[in-house]
Amino acid sequence: MGDTDLEYDSILVVSFGGPENRADVMPFLENVVRGKNVPPERLKEVAAHYNHFEGKSPINDQNRALIAALEEELRRSEIDLPIYWGNRNWDPFILEALREMRDDGKKRALAFVTSAYSSYSGCRQYRENIEKAREELGEGAPLVDKLRVFYNHPGFIEANVECLLAALETLPKERRETARVAFSAHSIPLSMAETCDYADQIEETARLVAEGARHDRWQLVYQSRSGPPHVPWLGPDILEHIDALAQINTHDVVVAPIGFVSDHMEVVWDLDHEARDHASELGITLTRAPTVGTHPAFVAMIRELIEERLGKVSVRQALGKRGPSHDVCPPDCCQYQPRVSRPAEPA
Repeated sequence: MGDTDLEYDSILVVSFGGPENRADVMPFLENVVRGKNVPPERLKEVAAHYNHFEGKSPINDQNRALIAALEEELRRSEIDLPIYWGNRNWDPFILEALREMRDDGKKRALAFVTSAYSSYSGCRQYRENIEKAREELGEGAPLVDKLRVFYNHPGFIEANVECLLAALETLPKERRETARVAFSAHSIPLSMAETCDYADQIEETARLVAEGARHDRWQLVYQSRSGPPHVPWLGPDILEHIDALAQINTHDVVVAPIGFVSDHMEVVWDLDHEARDHASELGITLTRAPTVGTHPAFVAMIRELIEERLGKVSVRQALGKRGPSHDVCPPDCCQYQPRVSRPAEPA
């Protein structure tokens, strides 16, 4: 990617993006599905989710809060690196962030992508987006190196454990002990899952969080699938799981959305509305654990990942049996050639 002797002089937070008002919704969704031949009726269906909240996605404010928390974390650790922010699908775009960095004289950045797992849409596509933006910017475009995925980092696990325990503790003690936990993540097509470690990584995070919370009544489920019904995706779907829980007379389910780092649209609509309403119809109380958001352990984890690449720490932390992920992705990592036109991918 260029001169590896350059020192890091900045941080780039890279995320999915989201609309800020009703006028943004359709242009944003058209960016998300560009080149994917998604039916117009599907776009209208998703647009209705955003318009339920006056067209404003929560993701941008959550990223602003995360950046503010990370700036304070870096300041306390005397890491003098300014933070820039660029999105895949909406303002501020990655290209705009890189242009601002170049104009500020920045040469090489570390990118924190708001996705904990390896997949085409959660890792490789972001790297491709960054490289495309660098090519468009041309001469003087800063080099950008992505931080490793962090699904098994102690800080990520600790934050998720505390979020799950907080949700469980809202239940009366006698119901808490019998409550089922559903760890939820965005589904992806099986043809995408076959080319990456996404499903294995999600399973490991779920196991580690359940172990940390000392709760053995759990199941990994998936949500937010789209696309033609005949195209196989990872399952079971959360609504199917709720149906199964009803068959065994479950009264409480706590959903822990470990596949997401903030409470954006797939969380507040698909879980807080669709899944909760479905559970209620079946006599099940659904309690949703918060995502890690700006949890101090999660923010500290980002700082530790930065310190790794700055050479300030010698131990690359990871829990479980899989060890820390690589810094530089292999050329064939998370490749994906869709067998059919690909629907909108997870944020």
